Amino acid sequence: MAADQMQPQTDLTTNKSRKYDRQLRLWGDHGQTKLEEARVCLINATATGTETLKNLVLPGCGSFIIVDGEKVTDEDVGNNFFMQKDWIGRSRAECATALLLELNSDVTGNYLDEAAERTLENRPEFFSSFSCVIATGLEEKTVLHLDKVLWTYNVPLIVVQVYGFIGYMRIVVPEHTVIESHPDNTHPDLRLDRPFDELQKFVDSLDLTTMSKQDHGHTPFVALLLKYLTEWRAAHDGNVPKNYKEKVAFKQLIKTGILCNEDGVPELEENFDEAVKNVNSSLVPTKVPSEVQAVFCDKCVNITSESSGFWILTRAVRDFVENEGEGALPLRGSLPDMTSDSARYIQLLQVYQEKAKQDIEAVKRRAKQLLRSVGKAEDSISDDEIKMFCKNASFLRVVRCRSLRDEYSPSTANCEGLAMHLESADELTYYVLLRAVERFREKHGRLPGVLDDQMDADVSLLKSCTSTFLQELAITTTVNDDCIHEMCRYGGAELHSMASFLGGTAGHEVVKLVTHQFVPFNNTFVYNGMTGSSVTAQL
Repeated sequence: MAADQMQPQTDLTTNKSRKYDRQLRLWGDHGQTKLEEARVCLINATATGTETLKNLVLPGCGSFIIVDGEKVTDEDVGNNFFMQKDWIGRSRAECATALLLELNSDVTGNYLDEAAERTLENRPEFFSSFSCVIATGLEEKTVLHLDKVLWTYNVPLIVVQVYGFIGYMRIVVPEHTVIESHPDNTHPDLRLDRPFDELQKFVDSLDLTTMSKQDHGHTPFVALLLKYLTEWRAAHDGNVPKNYKEKVAFKQLIKTGILCNEDGVPELEENFDEAVKNVNSSLVPTKVPSEVQAVFCDKCVNITSESSGFWILTRAVRDFVENEGEGALPLRGSLPDMTSDSARYIQLLQVYQEKAKQDIEAVKRRAKQLLRSVGKAEDSISDDEIKMFCKNASFLRVVRCRSLRDEYSPSTANCEGLAMHLESADELTYYVLLRAVERFREKHGRLPGVLDDQMDADVSLLKSCTSTFLQELAITTTVNDDCIHEMCRYGGAELHSMASFLGGTAGHEVVKLVTHQFVPFNNTFVYNGMTGSSVTAQL
């Protein structure tokens, strides 16, 4: 009976692993679990909105709801693949929901046929339970209202907009913590500059002079490095090679250990070649990265009953560094690939893993002590969470985005940063123009360029709105007239190719936010589809 009950569960797990294989390689089972628990809200089923949601439904987000009071129009049918001609006049939210749900049977979805403005006004608490809210097609005053509500509930907001060939995204989240930031370039955590006792004993047990040719050519390069590093230190007052000259000399020392044949010609020993090539990356000093030091000086200084698991574990690791770690973070316990026989590679790996396990236990004891001190249950943070935290302690990140209210207020706006971007004439010029377009819409009740016979007049009017906006921020730099004319030429068009690109990009950022893996941008992103260039800025 038990076996029969287990079989469907096993099949379900296997099917999911097969279905989501590629993404599981990126964020793992635990990341997929968080994605499947996510509740996403999309405001307005525009072309950009549905493309964004598509890129969350396909990887298996838990559930979504679309809030949209608009009906399907000819324009929707022309630029939105999730709309059909026969649906003109029907609820846009209902139609988009129906087709999106066909993409993935694992996802549940619903819709609310109501304008977001009305929902915000009558029941703002509706938005409090979502993992993330995606906003498209909203006027500035509504975006600011939404920003205020979600900031109060600590719910992440992503504003996504396509205007002709210009794409814009803005992330708003008071605090976002990242454990698995997945940096592109990392050095292996080998601790060769300060070897722990078990590692030193293992390397000392290897005698290169009595080994067979087979064993000599398959000794792990990590062991070779530490072997010759011990010899180097004995001749250099205990110091490791630090500068270029010393490292060149150290590489020559390693090469002296390569076996020679009976004619005195050096043998081809790949492990020694690997040792020489990895000198620079393997002898990186063991220390706490500056980004992690900044996290150690953050909210973990004062732990309370309101502190999240992230900050409690950060404090536990900080205390570990100051005590058991003697200035070092918990060991990761992993090794890079290398030329070696299986037996000694496994032995070396076990040495590192055992040390990592000891460090995890020390951090676990400190974490449980902290939990008790603030009146929380010791099991409120699982052993798996502690293990994952220790493994990624070198890559901790905290992202804090400003609110839109602060960004939009002249007294708190980042005027200096914006002025620098305008002087360099980069893509943030179009951010200024998007803000000016909102001024235009508020003043004239329409977007610039939507009326063909008013094009020339709209260029002058938009230029005036742009100048007024920059004057409010005390920015003297002007915007190129060609850019203003281009914005009028767009007439507010939402091109599907741009919507597809921005939707994919926004979908990636939502995944980062809900899985707490990889680092989302902070806080503004502008993409120029004409040149294929983009810029991110903190505004």
